[in-house]
Amino acid sequence: MKNLFGIIQLLKRFGIYVYTGNRRNDIFLMQSEVKDLYDSGLLLKEDYITAMLILRNESSV
Repeated sequence: MKNLFGIIQLLKRFGIYVYTGNRRNDIFLMQSEVKDLYDSGLLLKEDYITAMLILRNESSV
């Protein structure tokens, strides 16, 4: 997982598809979904941190 596309693929593995038509809202929803997966114990800490850093960088663009 190196970019936003990698996070989209990660979420798809869990049956989560995010598309609102607004990039900023999509990133916000992805952050929420990644956090929920981590809190549920489905994501490793390293994957969680990497995903959140990528999403944070994407939201500032």
